[in-house]
Amino acid sequence: MSRRMKLGLFAGLLVVVVGVVMALGAAKSKNKAVEVRLEQVGTRDLVSVVTASGKIEPDLKVDVLSDIQGRITKIAVKEGDVVRKGDFLLQIDAAIYEAAVSRSQALVASAQSDYLRAKANQDQAKRALDRSMELQRTNSSLITQESVEQAQTGYDVAVANTKASQAGLDQARASLQEAQDNLRKTRIVAPLSGRITRLAVEEGEVAVPGTFSRDVGLLMTIADLSVILAKVQVDETDVVRLADGDSVEVSIDAFPDTTFIGQVTKISNSAQLTSTSTASGSNDRAVDFDVEITLRNPPKDIRPDLSCTARIVTETRRGALSIPIIALTVREHQKVPNEAVPAERTDTSAAGKAKKDVEGVFVVNDGQAMFRPVKVGIAGDEYFEVLEGLKAGETIVAGTYQAIRDLRDSTKVKGAGADSARAKQS
Repeated sequence: MSRRMKLGLFAGLLVVVVGVVMALGAAKSKNKAVEVRLEQVGTRDLVSVVTASGKIEPDLKVDVLSDIQGRITKIAVKEGDVVRKGDFLLQIDAAIYEAAVSRSQALVASAQSDYLRAKANQDQAKRALDRSMELQRTNSSLITQESVEQAQTGYDVAVANTKASQAGLDQARASLQEAQDNLRKTRIVAPLSGRITRLAVEEGEVAVPGTFSRDVGLLMTIADLSVILAKVQVDETDVVRLADGDSVEVSIDAFPDTTFIGQVTKISNSAQLTSTSTASGSNDRAVDFDVEITLRNPPKDIRPDLSCTARIVTETRRGALSIPIIALTVREHQKVPNEAVPAERTDTSAAGKAKKDVEGVFVVNDGQAMFRPVKVGIAGDEYFEVLEGLKAGETIVAGTYQAIRDLRDSTKVKGAGADSARAKQS
């Protein structure tokens, strides 16, 4: 046998050996069990919550504004002070308003004098008219018709002058009333009992009416802290799950070691739209709803505008059959004979008789994972409630996420450590 033939034979044998080794390796790899986390289906108490963030606010607060313009000459309170309704807060320079009152009083006096003079002229004109009418009635030759008409005209003019004087007097009195009201507005008192949570001005500044800008005209804010609210924003997908009276746990950032209890007292009917920027640079509209939560026992030193987080309990289940949230997955599934599939997932159409995506878990029997559709209810923090498809004590694949995503029917699996022992027992 030539050397070339020997080399060819050796190369052929080498290829055959490599092929056999690779085939054996592939078979061994195929039969190798995937390591997963196993868990038995069991019962536990579940609490479904909606989490939202917001700020602490008083139930009642009032922004104190000025109705007049003037320099502030005295401030009797400071931020944080507690006041009662009617307490003196702030004084605006009253000089120009006192002068306006004096001027209006003088105008009233002048208008009243004009009115009295016009009233006297009216009375005199009335007497002259009565005499003329009497003479004409007793002896028409003693007075001419023209004189009677002149007396009537004089009386009518006097009545008109009296009415005009009366109107002038009323106007002067109204001006005096306005001037007196403005003078009273220079002394500002507390509209309600509460705490001064914001003092926006200092002595010497000019107070201006807040007609066009509330921020510009703001003097101070008084809040009634007897009732404290947590005002949070809830996403549109969650707000439909809320109801008045729902129990709430509120965490306030300023009190990290304490959780406060409250309940939902108001759910907004209109949304708050806010702009959000996406990764692509476009602006979307986030739809949130304001929800008010009344705290039962707020701390005494609480302040408005503190950041808070609310966990609103929407539903609870006692002893509910449950599975880990991570265990629930979606697969393209074809119903096999005698398989129990949740009713609302059944599709009698031609497309439904073929494969369709359904939610389910991988149930482990004899070391093999098989996908099984399930129907779930409420979601707790880590577990889903199971309504249909599983029984207590069955073993399912509960992790990892990557392992569950890659699993297929009939895949051999094994649990790590204690999981493996539990799987064998099941």
